[in-house]
Amino acid sequence: MYALWNGFTDYLHDFLFGIYPYICAGVFFVGSLIRFDRDQYTWRSGSSQLLRAKQLRWGSNLFHIGILFIFVGHFVGLLTPHWLYTLFITVEQKQMLAIVAGGIAGLICFVGLSLLLHRRLFDERIRRTSTTIDIAILALLWVQLSLGLITLPFSIGHRDGSMMLQFSAWAQHIVTFRGGAADFVRGTDFVFQLHMVMGMTLFLLTPFSRLVHIFSAPVWFLFRNWQIVRRRGGATARPGPVAAPHARPAE
Repeated sequence: MYALWNGFTDYLHDFLFGIYPYICAGVFFVGSLIRFDRDQYTWRSGSSQLLRAKQLRWGSNLFHIGILFIFVGHFVGLLTPHWLYTLFITVEQKQMLAIVAGGIAGLICFVGLSLLLHRRLFDERIRRTSTTIDIAILALLWVQLSLGLITLPFSIGHRDGSMMLQFSAWAQHIVTFRGGAADFVRGTDFVFQLHMVMGMTLFLLTPFSRLVHIFSAPVWFLFRNWQIVRRRGGATARPGPVAAPHARPAE
């Protein structure tokens, strides 16, 4: 029985960290393309900005600032080759930078997301206009952020960066389609493994939720040419970029 259980856990580990990432990535990209092609009307953030606008403004701004920093930090931290960043900083310095900067961004994001989730759950009008997947995604993000913050004490216990190198090797093996990626995660703390599985699951759920609006964030608006807008009567208004009429703030 013990050998059978060990065999099952080994298979589950290999599946979650060797096969599941490709399932999530495939559904993420293909599912998002299909939804964009077939259901463009649903391709939006579904914001309810007319209700509790102040709480939405604080929550949304804090959440997006934090989540963007976290995403870029994870992307650069996991996928930058070891030989490249050691030209500038040591592994130990990179680990402490990730702990401090990631911790600050995580707390900012956590506060913002808590405001958004509280607004969804405890305002009856907003709750009535929210779909089940809206609330579920916010709750999953909240759990994922909580797990990320819980990993900080474990990361401090690995200040030499050894565990960080394992996760980087795993991510780089996954994106380059090399075998044996799951072996780099074996033996790491369970909270890290759960955090990774939750993160991959969020990518899996993206095409079926409001998270698809990350693809249509209006960053192009920052680079548009200035346009001259004339008032009635011939007076020229102050020039400035004009937003698309369908643009709406993201929650």
